[in-house]
Amino acid sequence: MESPTHMYLYGAGGHAKVVAGILTSRGVRVAGVFDDNPPNAKLRIMEVRDGVQLLGGAFPKLDAPMIITIGHNGRRAELAALIDASFGTAIHPSAIIASGVPIGVGSMILHGSVLQAGSRVGRHVLINTAASIDHDNLLGDFVHVSPNATLCGHVEVGEGTHIGAGAVVIPQVKIGRWSTIGAGAVVLRDVPDYATVVGNPGRVINIQEPQATETASAM
Repeated sequence: MESPTHMYLYGAGGHAKVVAGILTSRGVRVAGVFDDNPPNAKLRIMEVRDGVQLLGGAFPKLDAPMIITIGHNGRRAELAALIDASFGTAIHPSAIIASGVPIGVGSMILHGSVLQAGSRVGRHVLINTAASIDHDNLLGDFVHVSPNATLCGHVEVGEGTHIGAGAVVIPQVKIGRWSTIGAGAVVLRDVPDYATVVGNPGRVINIQEPQATETASAM
């Protein structure tokens, strides 16, 4: 499929600044930026337009794909369900991605990340700086893998889960949906849905009932 010449961003915070740089490095022009709080926008490459909350739900028809450049997984899921748009991807040139690894629409692969053979990446996934995704991993929709996190082989990460900075997940571990793995945690065993895991070795300290926005991913 032909690469787009321009794209739109939803979210004008720190992640938008990074993704805008990625698109520019790929020769893709940022045609517009939307946000629900324009006065606090960190991305100032152009005027920031009102988002869906400020527009009362109505959203303009776009002439190119969009990327939701928001780090909060639940909010990405909510917006993906609300916005009638096509979605593109942003992959930094320094990312190392094995041949044949599928990457879902709306996903962002940042500087220095590694995705090995047999892995699969869902929709609207954020793989942050220098994250390492080893062979045969499965990342569900709306996952966020933070900087320098390491997922060893045959790891499954459920929808909406956040893997903290520098966390390590050993081979063949399954992590449930909408869970949180704390920064620096070492995950040695399976993790249930909606759990928070911290420490080395990782231990579950809380299981939180799902939030309403986390059901929005059923599109």
